[in-house]
Amino acid sequence: MTHNLPVGIAGLGHAVPDRVLDNDWFTQFIDTSDEWIRQRTGIVERRWLSEDETTSDLFIRAGQMALDRAGVKPEEVDLIVVGTVSGDYLACPASACIVQDKLGCTNAAAFDLAAACTGFLYSLQVARQFIMTGTHKNVLVIGGEGLSRLLDMNDRNSVVIFADGAGAAVLQPHETCQQGLIEDITLGADGAGYHFIIRPKGGAKEPVTPEILAEGTHLLRMKGREVYRFAVDRMSELMAWAMEGQDVEDVGWVFPHQMNRRILETASGKLNIPNEKVYINIHRFGNTSAGTVPICLSEAYGNGELEKGKLQILAAFGAGLTWGAARVRW
Repeated sequence: MTHNLPVGIAGLGHAVPDRVLDNDWFTQFIDTSDEWIRQRTGIVERRWLSEDETTSDLFIRAGQMALDRAGVKPEEVDLIVVGTVSGDYLACPASACIVQDKLGCTNAAAFDLAAACTGFLYSLQVARQFIMTGTHKNVLVIGGEGLSRLLDMNDRNSVVIFADGAGAAVLQPHETCQQGLIEDITLGADGAGYHFIIRPKGGAKEPVTPEILAEGTHLLRMKGREVYRFAVDRMSELMAWAMEGQDVEDVGWVFPHQMNRRILETASGKLNIPNEKVYINIHRFGNTSAGTVPICLSEAYGNGELEKGKLQILAAFGAGLTWGAARVRW
């Protein structure tokens, strides 16, 4: 068995719902305004699933685009890893199995990974190691969410921020695809902050009851101030890790988790990374959790903005609390 094979990204894809909600839409039922949301988050509009759509629909579309761009047939995929906390079903079955069936990846194993907004980075590292050991040749990695289905419509701390979308990558041995070399990945967690972003009830600890449904405690809750402080510090640390020993001139793009525009600009500013090198689409898509980083990456890829030989930096943090970053040499 071959060990430590260099791993590359052969193709990228993404998908978002057609349904667009601007900030004014939320003023119908919560005390907020377009100006308030823009100033605090940088979000102008976001995409939410329509009634007849599911999260797996986004995974399938993003996955198909990535396969098409990579020139890989569905039956050639030997593993699917989906990073999500908002699949079609409550943990069982895995959304990756639905993707496997709908895409026709008949020879692929499939499983989900739960690391919230860091889901794509965690999944990327897990998938990368299957290639590195020589046991797999084509791994489809997907990160994405349908968080609009889990939001409390009366909680203005979260309802205006989170959105739906998915991104995907096909990993191969670098000698096969000759692009997107994954040089290094770092992952971390601090479980002491697990309660900062949480669905308090409805799991095995406190199963769903009529009372829980009535009070809405099965829906997402976020402690905004605590998360903001954590995010600023962690994003700065992740950027510092990614830039250690690197020349800013060598950086093509920084693809950060799209949680808050102010956080992104503060973190990059500390390391003198020019704003024009920080990829931001939060104004159009909001925070799609595990979908943000791969959606950004796929958009840049589709627009021909990933310059050969340049360093691409990926960074995310999320519920758990979890975090991760990657250096990718295109």
